[in-house]
Amino acid sequence: MPSLSCHNLLDLAAADEAPLPSPTPLRLPRVMSVASPASPTSPSPPAPLRRVIVSHRLPLRASPDAASPFGFAFSVDAGTVAYQLRSGLPSNAPVLHIGTLPAAAAEAASDELSNYLLANFSCLPVYLPSDLHHRFYHGFCKHYLWPLLHYLLPLTPSSLGGLPFQRALYHSFLSANRAFADRLTEVLTPDEDLVWIHDYHLLALPTFLRKRFPRAKVGFFLHSPFPSSEIFRTIPVRDDLVRALLNADLVGFHTFDYARHFLSACSRLLGLDYQSKRGYIGIEYYGRTVTVKILPVGIDMGQLRSVVSAPETGDAVRRVAEAYKGRRLMIGVDDVDLFKGIGLKFLAMEQLLVEHPELRGRAVLVQIANPARSEGRDVQGVQDEARAISARVNARFGTPGYTPIVLLDGPVTPQEKAAYYAAAECCVVSAVRDGLNRIPYIYTVLRQESDALGDDTPKRSVIVLSEFVGCSPSLSGAIRVNPWSVESVAEAMNAALRMPEAEQRLRHEKHYKYVSTHDVAYWAKSFDQDLQRACKDHFSRRHWGIGFGMSFKVVALGPNFRRLSVEHIVPPFRRTENRLILLDYDGTVMPENSIDKTPSTEVISVLNRLCEDPKNRVFIVSGRGKDELSKWFAPCEKLGIAAEHGYFTRWSRDAPWETSVLAADFDWKKTAEPVMQLYTEATDGSYIEQKESAIVWHHQEADPDFGSCQAKELLDHLENVLANEPVVVKRGQQIVEVNPQGISKGVVVESLLSSMVKTGKAPDFVLCIGDDRSDEDMFESIVCPSNASVKLPATSEVFACTVGKKPSMAKYYLDDTVDVIKMLEGLANAPSQRPRPAVQLRVSFEGSL
Repeated sequence: MPSLSCHNLLDLAAADEAPLPSPTPLRLPRVMSVASPASPTSPSPPAPLRRVIVSHRLPLRASPDAASPFGFAFSVDAGTVAYQLRSGLPSNAPVLHIGTLPAAAAEAASDELSNYLLANFSCLPVYLPSDLHHRFYHGFCKHYLWPLLHYLLPLTPSSLGGLPFQRALYHSFLSANRAFADRLTEVLTPDEDLVWIHDYHLLALPTFLRKRFPRAKVGFFLHSPFPSSEIFRTIPVRDDLVRALLNADLVGFHTFDYARHFLSACSRLLGLDYQSKRGYIGIEYYGRTVTVKILPVGIDMGQLRSVVSAPETGDAVRRVAEAYKGRRLMIGVDDVDLFKGIGLKFLAMEQLLVEHPELRGRAVLVQIANPARSEGRDVQGVQDEARAISARVNARFGTPGYTPIVLLDGPVTPQEKAAYYAAAECCVVSAVRDGLNRIPYIYTVLRQESDALGDDTPKRSVIVLSEFVGCSPSLSGAIRVNPWSVESVAEAMNAALRMPEAEQRLRHEKHYKYVSTHDVAYWAKSFDQDLQRACKDHFSRRHWGIGFGMSFKVVALGPNFRRLSVEHIVPPFRRTENRLILLDYDGTVMPENSIDKTPSTEVISVLNRLCEDPKNRVFIVSGRGKDELSKWFAPCEKLGIAAEHGYFTRWSRDAPWETSVLAADFDWKKTAEPVMQLYTEATDGSYIEQKESAIVWHHQEADPDFGSCQAKELLDHLENVLANEPVVVKRGQQIVEVNPQGISKGVVVESLLSSMVKTGKAPDFVLCIGDDRSDEDMFESIVCPSNASVKLPATSEVFACTVGKKPSMAKYYLDDTVDVIKMLEGLANAPSQRPRPAVQLRVSFEGSL
C-alpha cells in the first residue's frame, strides 16, 4: 500500500500565508473491529468499500447551545446534496464526510469536537483559519472563480460581480485545498476507499491527493457550469485547473454542454483528444483513462414527501389558498445573486400586465429570495434592483387587496415554500446562467404530492424555464425562454396561464416521470458505479509521479513496462553477432516540435559510429519522402533508410532504392487529391503533403476543434470514395493519410528480417525505437512472434522501446529524444566481446644465480 507520508511538493502558498493549524493527526480505523459469530471455516464476504464524500461544507447544522461542551448543538442538514446522495450508495457501505464546519461554528475547532462529530455524524471537519477561509471562499471562489464559471469576465478592477485574478488569493485557494488533502491523508486507505469530491471550491484537491496516493480512487463532480474554452482560457492558472481535474478518475457534469466545454479546454490547452466507446467518454492522459460522465443531480423524493406530510405544511397551504383565492399564482424561488435574473423576471411580469390588461388584478408572481451565499456589493445591488422594480410595478398596477409582485426576502420555512409550490399554477425560472437549478424538479414533485394536502384534482403544472439553466435539457415539456428577452418571457408566462388543462396535465406527467425516476439516489448510484468501473485496474498497473507543483501528474503503465537503461542493453549487445537497429525519425531522434528537421551533427556522428561496426545493421524507418531523407543522411554511407513507411527501401547510401511490389497503380490519387483540396480550402491552417506512394492531409496548424472535426469528416469521405481502391485511409496525429494496401512500418521490418535470414545472418539482437502510432506496427512485428511471417531465433535479444511514458506494445520506454541519443551513444561506445588471446608466460633464467 502506498505510504501515508505527507512530503509536500505541492505547497504553493505565498510566503506570507498564515500557517495552517496542525491538530493532532487522527489515525482512524476504517471500520470498527467486531467479533464475528460466523464459523472460522466459513469465508467472510469482503468488506464494502468506504465512500469518502468531500465537500466544502459538512452536511451539518449548528445552533448555539450553552449546555453543549462545544457551545453548539449539531444536527444533520438533510437538504444538502452531500447528505442526500447517501440514499444511492450501498446500504452496508461506510460513509465518511469531510468538509468545513457550518459558518456559525467555524471557531469551535478542537480534536474533541472532531471525535464527537466523527462518532455521531460520520463527519470529519477541516479546520481553516477564519482569514484563510475568507480569502479562499469569499475571495477566490465566490468573487473570482464562480463568476467566471458563469461567464462573467472581470474586465475591470471595479467589475460588479467579480474580482480580477490575484495571485495571493489563488495561493489561499491552494492552501485551503491542501488542508483538505492533509485531512484526507490522515484517514484514507487507497485500496479500500472511494473518494468523491464536490464542486469548484476543491478544484485543486485531486492534484494534492494524487501526489500522496497515486492509486487513489478519485471522482469529481462539478455542480456549476463549465464555461466555453474561450472564457475558461482567460484564467491565468487555467492549465493547473484542467490538470487537476484530469488527476481524477471520473469527472462529472450536469449537461453535455459543460462536458463539451471541458473537452474543448483539454484539447486547446493540453492537446488532448477524447474517444467515445460504448457510451462512455474517455480522455487518455499519461496512460490513465479519465472518464467523463454526464448526468444531472436529482432531488430527494423522501425528503420532499416528509415535508408535505408535516402538519405545518397543511396549515401553510390553507393560509396561502385563502390569501390568493381567485388569483392566478406564479412562483419563483431563487438565491440572491447576479445570475438568477430576478430583476429580468420582474420586468417580464410588468410587460405581461402591460400587454394583457385582463390579467391585472388576477396574475400574481410570488418571488421567494433565499439568503445570499456570499457577501459584497454585487449581492446588495441585486437586492436593491429587485426591490426597486417590484415597488414600481406594484405602484403602477397594484390596487387595494392586489399586489402583482410579492417579494419574500425574509426567512421562509420549508413548509411555507411547499405551500407556495403546491398552490402555484406556474413556476418561472429566468436565471441567465445556472449550473443545474433543482427548483423546477421540486415544484413538479410538490404539485404531484398536493393530494396529500387535500387537493385531489388531476395534477397539472407549467414551467417557464431559461434555456441557460442546467435542468433545461431534462425538462422537455417546459416553455423554454431566453431570459434576456423580457418580451419573450412575458409571452411565455401568458401562454402558461392560458394553456388548456389537458396540455398542462400532459406536460406535468412527462416531467414527473423523469424527476421521479432520476432522483438523487439514481444519480449517486450511477456515479458510484462508474467510479468503481473507472478504477478497476488501478492495482494491476504501475504508477510514476512526474512534474512539480500543480503540474504534477501520474503516469500509469502496465506491470511489465519499464525504462530501458544503457546498463541493461549493453551486455546483450556486446555478446551478439548480427544486430538490427530500427529507428523512427520525427519524435525519436529528432524532437517533434523542432522547426528545423535536419539531423544534428551529434545524430550523424552516433549513427556513423554504429554503422562502422560490421555486426550492426542500422535503419531509419520513417514516413518522410526518400529525397528528403537521402539529402539529410548523405554523410551516413552505411545507413539504411526505409522511406514513406517502407514503400522505398535502400540498404546503404550507394545502394539502389527498392520499391514495394505491392503497389504500382496510383490512379486513386486523382480521386483523393480533389477531396483533400476541398477540405484544405475550407479549413484554415491545413495543407496537403504529396508523397510518391501516399498523400497526407495535415491539420496541426488549424483550430484544434475544427481541424479534428474536419479530419473525422474527411476520413469518412475518403473511405467512401476510395472503397473500391487498393488503399488504406488512416488517421494519425493531426493527419489523415492515404496509403497503398500492404504498406506499413511493420511490413518493412518483416522484409528486412526476411532478407537477413535468407543471407544466413538472422538477427540475434533487435532494437526498435519509435514514438507514434505507425511505430506500433514495428513493435508488433518483433514482439508478437505468432503474428509475424518471419520467425526470429529463440535466443534473439529483442528490445521494443517507445519514446515517452504511454501505453504501447513496446515493453520499454525512454523519456525523450535526448535519452534516445544517449542510448545510441552508449551502444556506439560499447565494444563487442572478442575472445581474449592466450597469454604466454615466458620465464628466463639467464643471469640467475
